Amino acid sequence: MENIQVISKRTSVLIKDQVFSLVILPTGDKKKTNIMFLWLLAWSVSGVIVMANYFTLTQDKAKMMLIVWLAFWAYFEFKIIRVFMWKRFGKEKLWIKNGKLLYQQDINGKGKIKEFDLNLVSDFSLVALTPGSIADTFSQTFWVKGGERIEFDCQGKNIRVGMQLDDEEAKKIIAALNKFLKIK
Repeated sequence: MENIQVISKRTSVLIKDQVFSLVILPTGDKKKTNIMFLWLLAWSVSGVIVMANYFTLTQDKAKMMLIVWLAFWAYFEFKIIRVFMWKRFGKEKLWIKNGKLLYQQDINGKGKIKEFDLNLVSDFSLVALTPGSIADTFSQTFWVKGGERIEFDCQGKNIRVGMQLDDEEAKKIIAALNKFLKIK
């Protein structure tokens, strides 16, 4: 029996042949993704221009300052590439089959699959956001990768999934997971 449940524009659940499958897309907002690409392009060009000017400098202090700036630039270049690739090509996959819970952050078909024994997994719960918390507000912004909203414990480790879901999406996913696990 096949049962597809669309939770929102970016989340869906498929239950087929005793297998639970959840897919969460990072975003549906192509305009913001395009703006992020322009930001990435401008940041990359600025770094290349500054790097090219390194060889024109004669003062050692200026060269050292430039190296410090380039380290700062390289760090944020890496971070924005990582977020852009996630927003453009990524998705979260969670599936339950054969007594195992499997989770993957997939980018273009690549990504490490984390495996958990279902007997050792606690109940799923909603990660509450603290109103006024700068960290929670920042983790839910478009420009970062993170902000997981669903958690469970497995062998004493707290595992979080469901990046940047709103409360309604997270609650529906938790309900679907718990319903599937009670049926099994």
